[in-house]
Amino acid sequence: MKSLLSILILSIFSLVSNAQDYNSISGKIIDKETKEPLPFASIYIKNNATGTTSNKDGTFIFHVSSHIGTEPVTISMIGYISTQIPADQFTKNQIIYLQQGVSQLDQVILTSEKPLTAKKIVKKAYKSIDINYPKEPYILEGFIRDLQNEDGRYVELLECAVKFRYENYKDYNSPKVELQEVRRSYIAKKHSWNEDFERKNSIVDIIEDDFIRYDYGPIKVKNGWVYKIESVLPFADRLVYKITGTNPPFQKATLYIDTKNFAFVRIELNRSRNKKKYYKRRLTNGQQEAGYDIIFEYQEYKGKMYLKYLKEEDTWHIYEGLGSNQILFIKHPKKELFINKIITKNIGANNFSHNHNSNKSIENQAGLYNPEFWKYYNAPTLTNEESKIVEELKKANINSLQKE
Repeated sequence: MKSLLSILILSIFSLVSNAQDYNSISGKIIDKETKEPLPFASIYIKNNATGTTSNKDGTFIFHVSSHIGTEPVTISMIGYISTQIPADQFTKNQIIYLQQGVSQLDQVILTSEKPLTAKKIVKKAYKSIDINYPKEPYILEGFIRDLQNEDGRYVELLECAVKFRYENYKDYNSPKVELQEVRRSYIAKKHSWNEDFERKNSIVDIIEDDFIRYDYGPIKVKNGWVYKIESVLPFADRLVYKITGTNPPFQKATLYIDTKNFAFVRIELNRSRNKKKYYKRRLTNGQQEAGYDIIFEYQEYKGKMYLKYLKEEDTWHIYEGLGSNQILFIKHPKKELFINKIITKNIGANNFSHNHNSNKSIENQAGLYNPEFWKYYNAPTLTNEESKIVEELKKANINSLQKE
């Protein structure tokens, strides 16, 4: 009995200590001129490996160590002048205004020799990858949200916390993955075409597209890409080139490249149909991709660039078969990865467990819901729209999967 009492006391003490170790600051980030919310802005402690991201409504909650004290919290976004607020001066749900900023293009691209063209900037950024991205092992901790839509109706939602271990940025093998926790997993009634298919593994989808690691896409000047410098914009304590690229007839891209070290800061790619034609042929099961959008954003930590945010949105037309012109339904999946911690020291000593099975859906690897894990976990807050979707999927959930 005494032993049991001791365990209970230790457990309570552990929970209280955990709560005391964190302070939660919250706010909404807004464009100073337009008063519109700013989505996917970065919120972090400078020179610290942890951070979070504002949601589509511009809101955020950031759980920071109580030992941070007066350390400034930096809020930054491409195209805006960064601002800093001491952690202990945040008010609840503080409104934070960011001012747009534009630099003179000519002052940046002119050199003592001759102006840099868009093509030369992209080429230089590509050649600088070995310098700007990590060659030593590292771990990224992050949050995945996977939302599936059929004909305008939401049918699936998955949210999970993961760790990725990379040997270096150019390791073509898939990173080792630790599936930490699953927060939400709902599946509503789907189209009958989907009933015989196990849901594809969300983590596999997230890590299989990476232009920097796998050396392809608009970062390579070859393969018909044409580039144009649009502007120079502020980002954090630097300036970045905004360069648009086209690769007719299906591809468009926007590249944000650091003006000093020529690191890729953000990469956007869109593939869409042109005159009912598309770059991909129809699959044997009747699927044909009709649209593809992907965004990568990177953050600098100790002189190297690490992934910060990834979003992939696809549009799939599902036909009755390979030769049919009859569309059964349109599928629209959206997957996002938000990195909230970078680990670069003592990788071997890190408590990392490679427990992820890429051949099984995440739902079928989920354990019991653990509320204490999520209490101070830096996941992006749900938007009002996403909260409604969650409630609708809760009611429509037809699987005996783990709920929060």
